[in-house]
Amino acid sequence: MIVLGRVNYLEVVKILDFGAYLDGGVDGEILMPTRYLRENCQPGDWLNVFIYLDSEDRLLATSERPYAQMGEFAFLKVKANNTFGAFLDWGLPKDLLVPFREQKIKMLDGERYLVHIYEDPKTKRIVASTKIDQFLGKKPAEFEVGEEVDLLIAQQTDLGFKAIVDGKDWGVIYHNEIFQDLEIGQKLIGFIKLVREDGKIDLSLQKAGYEKINSLAEDVLEKLKESNGFLALSDKSDPEEIYEIFGISKKNYKIAIGDLYKKRLILIQKDGIKLVEE
Repeated sequence: MIVLGRVNYLEVVKILDFGAYLDGGVDGEILMPTRYLRENCQPGDWLNVFIYLDSEDRLLATSERPYAQMGEFAFLKVKANNTFGAFLDWGLPKDLLVPFREQKIKMLDGERYLVHIYEDPKTKRIVASTKIDQFLGKKPAEFEVGEEVDLLIAQQTDLGFKAIVDGKDWGVIYHNEIFQDLEIGQKLIGFIKLVREDGKIDLSLQKAGYEKINSLAEDVLEKLKESNGFLALSDKSDPEEIYEIFGISKKNYKIAIGDLYKKRLILIQKDGIKLVEE
Protein backbone atom coordinates (compact mmCIF):
# COMPACT_ATOMS: atom_id res chain seq x y z
CA MET A 1 0.00 0.00 0.00
CA ILE A 2 1.41 3.37 -1.03
CA VAL A 3 1.56 6.48 1.14
CA LEU A 4 0.15 9.47 -0.74
CA GLY A 5 2.21 12.63 -0.58
CA ARG A 6 5.42 10.92 0.47
CA VAL A 7 8.37 9.07 -1.06
CA ASN A 8 7.64 5.36 -1.62
CA TYR A 9 9.92 2.50 -2.66
CA LEU A 10 8.11 0.71 -5.51
CA GLU A 11 8.88 -1.97 -8.10
CA VAL A 12 8.68 -1.38 -11.84
CA VAL A 13 6.27 -3.90 -13.38
CA LYS A 14 6.28 -2.82 -17.02
CA ILE A 15 7.80 -0.29 -19.42
CA LEU A 16 5.79 1.40 -22.19
CA ASP A 17 6.52 4.19 -24.70
CA PHE A 18 5.04 6.87 -22.42
CA GLY A 19 6.48 5.67 -19.13
CA ALA A 20 6.62 2.86 -16.59
CA TYR A 21 3.98 1.32 -14.37
CA LEU A 22 4.92 0.72 -10.74
CA ASP A 23 3.37 -1.80 -8.36
CA GLY A 24 1.18 0.15 -5.94
CA GLY A 25 -0.18 -2.94 -4.19
CA VAL A 26 -3.87 -2.54 -3.34
CA ASP A 27 -3.78 0.87 -5.05
CA GLY A 28 -3.03 -0.76 -8.39
CA GLU A 29 -0.41 0.17 -10.96
CA ILE A 30 0.92 3.73 -10.84
CA LEU A 31 2.24 5.58 -13.88
CA MET A 32 5.66 7.19 -13.86
CA PRO A 33 6.04 9.30 -17.05
CA THR A 34 9.09 8.71 -19.24
CA ARG A 35 10.68 12.07 -18.41
CA TYR A 36 11.19 10.92 -14.82
CA LEU A 37 12.70 7.52 -15.63
CA ARG A 38 16.40 6.88 -15.36
CA GLU A 39 18.22 5.39 -18.34
CA ASN A 40 18.01 1.63 -18.81
CA CYS A 41 15.16 1.26 -16.32
CA GLN A 42 13.78 -2.29 -16.49
CA PRO A 43 10.90 -4.28 -15.00
CA GLY A 44 11.98 -5.59 -11.63
CA ASP A 45 13.89 -2.41 -10.74
CA TRP A 46 12.98 -0.69 -7.48
CA LEU A 47 12.65 3.08 -7.39
CA ASN A 48 12.27 5.78 -4.74
CA VAL A 49 9.39 7.87 -6.06
CA PHE A 50 7.12 10.60 -4.75
CA ILE A 51 3.42 9.80 -5.13
CA TYR A 52 0.81 12.51 -5.69
CA LEU A 53 -2.41 13.11 -7.65
CA ASP A 54 -2.45 14.61 -11.14
CA SER A 55 -5.04 17.16 -12.31
CA GLU A 56 -7.56 14.36 -12.80
CA ASP A 57 -6.91 12.90 -9.33
CA ARG A 58 -5.03 9.88 -10.67
CA LEU A 59 -2.03 8.54 -8.76
CA LEU A 60 1.22 9.63 -10.37
CA ALA A 61 4.87 8.83 -9.55
CA THR A 62 7.82 11.18 -10.02
CA SER A 63 11.54 11.20 -9.30
CA GLU A 64 11.24 14.89 -8.41
CA ARG A 65 10.99 15.91 -4.76
CA PRO A 66 8.66 18.58 -3.40
CA TYR A 67 9.96 21.16 -0.92
CA ALA A 68 8.00 19.32 1.79
CA GLN A 69 6.02 16.10 2.07
CA MET A 70 2.73 15.10 3.66
CA GLY A 71 2.72 15.81 7.39
CA GLU A 72 5.50 18.40 7.20
CA PHE A 73 5.70 22.18 7.60
CA ALA A 74 7.24 24.54 5.06
CA PHE A 75 7.35 28.18 3.96
CA LEU A 76 5.94 28.22 0.43
CA LYS A 77 5.24 30.95 -2.12
CA VAL A 78 1.79 31.70 -3.51
CA LYS A 79 1.77 31.43 -7.30
CA ALA A 80 -1.89 32.29 -7.89
CA ASN A 81 -5.36 32.62 -6.40
CA ASN A 82 -8.68 31.52 -7.84
CA THR A 83 -12.19 30.65 -6.66
CA PHE A 84 -10.93 27.54 -4.83
CA GLY A 85 -8.14 29.16 -2.82
CA ALA A 86 -4.42 29.90 -3.06
CA PHE A 87 -2.03 27.74 -5.04
CA LEU A 88 1.52 27.28 -3.75
CA ASP A 89 4.74 26.38 -5.49
CA TRP A 90 5.95 23.24 -3.73
CA GLY A 91 8.41 22.09 -6.37
CA LEU A 92 6.10 19.90 -8.48
CA PRO A 93 4.26 20.55 -11.79
CA LYS A 94 0.91 20.52 -9.98
CA ASP A 95 0.65 23.33 -7.44
CA LEU A 96 -0.49 22.80 -3.86
CA LEU A 97 -3.92 24.17 -2.88
CA VAL A 98 -4.70 26.03 0.34
CA PRO A 99 -8.53 26.14 0.44
CA PHE A 100 -10.08 29.38 1.69
CA ARG A 101 -11.31 27.61 4.81
CA GLU A 102 -7.69 26.75 5.69
CA GLN A 103 -6.37 30.32 5.35
CA LYS A 104 -5.84 32.10 8.65
CA ILE A 105 -5.56 35.36 6.70
CA LYS A 106 -6.10 36.05 3.02
CA MET A 107 -3.08 34.80 1.12
CA LEU A 108 -1.55 37.14 -1.46
CA ASP A 109 0.18 36.31 -4.73
CA GLY A 110 3.98 36.28 -4.45
CA GLU A 111 4.05 36.12 -0.65
CA ARG A 112 5.42 33.21 1.40
CA TYR A 113 3.48 31.54 4.21
CA LEU A 114 4.08 28.84 6.77
CA VAL A 115 1.84 25.88 5.93
CA HIS A 116 1.23 22.32 7.01
CA ILE A 117 0.72 19.72 4.27
CA TYR A 118 -1.93 17.09 4.92
CA GLU A 119 -4.59 14.92 3.29
CA ASP A 120 -8.06 16.43 3.22
CA PRO A 121 -10.25 13.79 4.93
CA LYS A 122 -13.22 14.62 2.68
CA THR A 123 -11.65 14.91 -0.77
CA LYS A 124 -8.59 12.67 -0.07
CA ARG A 125 -6.47 15.25 -1.89
CA ILE A 126 -3.15 16.71 -0.75
CA VAL A 127 -3.77 20.24 0.52
CA ALA A 128 -2.14 22.73 2.88
CA SER A 129 -3.25 24.93 5.75
CA THR A 130 -1.95 28.09 7.40
CA LYS A 131 -3.91 27.27 10.58
CA ILE A 132 -0.79 25.78 12.11
CA ASP A 133 -1.90 25.42 15.73
CA GLN A 134 -4.32 22.60 14.92
CA PHE A 135 -1.38 20.40 13.85
CA LEU A 136 0.88 21.06 16.85
CA GLY A 137 0.87 20.08 20.51
CA LYS A 138 -1.64 17.26 20.10
CA LYS A 139 0.25 15.22 22.69
CA PRO A 140 2.05 16.33 25.87
CA ALA A 141 5.66 17.30 25.16
CA GLU A 142 7.98 14.40 25.94
CA PHE A 143 11.33 16.09 25.39
CA GLU A 144 14.23 15.92 27.81
CA VAL A 145 16.33 18.91 28.83
CA GLY A 146 19.42 19.07 26.63
CA GLU A 147 17.85 16.93 23.87
CA GLU A 148 18.90 17.83 20.33
CA VAL A 149 15.94 18.73 18.10
CA ASP A 150 15.18 19.98 14.59
CA LEU A 151 13.84 23.53 14.46
CA LEU A 152 11.93 25.48 11.83
CA ILE A 153 12.00 29.23 12.58
CA ALA A 154 8.40 30.34 12.18
CA GLN A 155 7.75 33.75 13.67
CA GLN A 156 9.48 36.68 15.38
CA THR A 157 7.87 38.04 18.54
CA ASP A 158 8.68 40.56 21.26
CA LEU A 159 10.20 37.70 23.28
CA GLY A 160 12.33 36.20 20.53
CA PHE A 161 11.54 33.65 17.83
CA LYS A 162 8.88 30.94 17.78
CA ALA A 163 10.02 27.68 16.23
CA ILE A 164 8.41 24.37 15.36
CA VAL A 165 10.18 21.61 17.28
CA ASP A 166 10.63 18.25 15.51
CA GLY A 167 7.50 19.01 13.49
CA LYS A 168 5.15 18.52 16.44
CA ASP A 169 5.37 21.32 19.05
CA TRP A 170 5.86 25.06 19.44
CA GLY A 171 8.96 26.33 21.18
CA VAL A 172 10.51 29.74 21.89
CA ILE A 173 14.09 30.96 21.55
CA TYR A 174 14.41 34.07 23.71
CA HIS A 175 16.39 37.09 22.50
CA ASN A 176 19.05 36.65 25.20
CA GLU A 177 19.68 33.10 23.91
CA ILE A 178 20.35 34.21 20.32
CA PHE A 179 23.91 34.90 19.17
CA GLN A 180 23.42 34.50 15.43
CA ASP A 181 21.20 35.84 12.67
CA LEU A 182 17.89 34.00 12.28
CA GLU A 183 15.47 34.11 9.36
CA ILE A 184 11.85 33.06 9.06
CA GLY A 185 11.76 29.67 7.33
CA GLN A 186 15.29 28.74 8.42
CA LYS A 187 15.90 25.14 9.48
CA LEU A 188 18.57 24.40 12.08
CA ILE A 189 19.51 22.26 15.06
CA GLY A 190 18.54 23.39 18.56
CA PHE A 191 18.33 22.05 22.10
CA ILE A 192 15.60 21.73 24.70
CA LYS A 193 16.33 24.16 27.53
CA LEU A 194 13.14 23.68 29.56
CA VAL A 195 9.73 22.03 29.28
CA ARG A 196 7.37 24.00 31.50
CA GLU A 197 4.49 22.55 33.51
CA ASP A 198 2.01 24.03 31.04
CA GLY A 199 3.80 22.23 28.19
CA LYS A 200 5.49 25.30 26.76
CA ILE A 201 9.04 24.71 25.55
CA ASP A 202 12.07 26.97 25.95
CA LEU A 203 14.80 26.43 23.36
CA SER A 204 18.49 27.12 23.01
CA LEU A 205 20.70 27.12 19.93
CA GLN A 206 23.69 25.91 21.95
CA LYS A 207 24.29 22.89 24.14
CA ALA A 208 23.79 23.51 27.83
CA GLY A 209 26.33 23.45 30.64
CA TYR A 210 29.70 21.71 30.60
CA GLU A 211 28.92 19.76 27.44
CA LYS A 212 28.42 23.06 25.59
CA ILE A 213 31.69 24.51 26.86
CA ASN A 214 33.54 21.35 25.88
CA SER A 215 32.13 21.67 22.37
CA LEU A 216 33.06 25.35 22.12
CA ALA A 217 36.55 24.66 23.45
CA GLU A 218 37.02 22.01 20.77
CA ASP A 219 35.95 24.53 18.11
CA VAL A 220 38.45 27.08 19.39
CA LEU A 221 41.23 24.49 19.46
CA GLU A 222 40.46 23.39 15.91
CA LYS A 223 40.46 27.00 14.69
CA LEU A 224 43.82 27.57 16.38
CA LYS A 225 45.32 24.60 14.56
CA GLU A 226 43.96 25.90 11.24
CA SER A 227 45.52 29.34 11.99
CA ASN A 228 49.08 28.12 12.59
CA GLY A 229 48.66 28.14 16.34
CA PHE A 230 47.59 31.76 16.90
CA LEU A 231 44.29 33.67 16.93
CA ALA A 232 44.12 37.43 17.38
CA LEU A 233 41.17 37.06 19.75
CA SER A 234 41.74 37.45 23.47
CA ASP A 235 39.39 37.72 26.42
CA LYS A 236 39.50 41.49 25.80
CA SER A 237 38.37 41.35 22.17
CA ASP A 238 35.13 42.95 20.99
CA PRO A 239 32.05 40.68 21.15
CA GLU A 240 31.38 41.36 17.45
CA GLU A 241 34.80 40.00 16.44
CA ILE A 242 34.25 36.84 18.49
CA TYR A 243 30.78 36.30 17.07
CA GLU A 244 31.98 36.84 13.50
CA ILE A 245 34.47 33.97 13.81
CA PHE A 246 32.74 31.55 16.19
CA GLY A 247 29.08 32.61 16.24
CA ILE A 248 29.06 32.65 20.06
CA SER A 249 28.85 35.25 22.83
CA LYS A 250 31.95 36.77 24.40
CA LYS A 251 30.97 35.21 27.73
CA ASN A 252 30.98 31.69 26.29
CA TYR A 253 34.22 32.37 24.42
CA LYS A 254 35.94 33.42 27.64
CA ILE A 255 34.73 30.26 29.38
CA ALA A 256 35.93 28.09 26.49
CA ILE A 257 39.44 29.58 26.36
CA GLY A 258 39.59 29.48 30.15
CA ASP A 259 38.92 25.74 29.96
CA LEU A 260 41.71 25.32 27.39
CA TYR A 261 44.07 27.42 29.52
CA LYS A 262 43.42 25.29 32.61
CA LYS A 263 44.24 22.21 30.56
CA ARG A 264 47.51 23.91 29.50
CA LEU A 265 46.57 23.69 25.85
CA ILE A 266 46.80 27.43 25.14
CA LEU A 267 48.40 30.64 26.36
CA ILE A 268 46.22 33.74 26.74
CA GLN A 269 48.14 36.81 25.60
CA LYS A 270 47.21 40.50 25.32
CA ASP A 271 46.74 40.31 21.56
CA GLY A 272 45.24 36.85 21.30
CA ILE A 273 45.57 33.18 22.20
CA LYS A 274 48.43 30.85 21.32
CA LEU A 275 48.53 27.09 21.02
CA VAL A 276 50.97 25.47 23.43
CA GLU A 277 53.58 23.58 21.47
CA GLU A 278 53.74 19.89 22.26
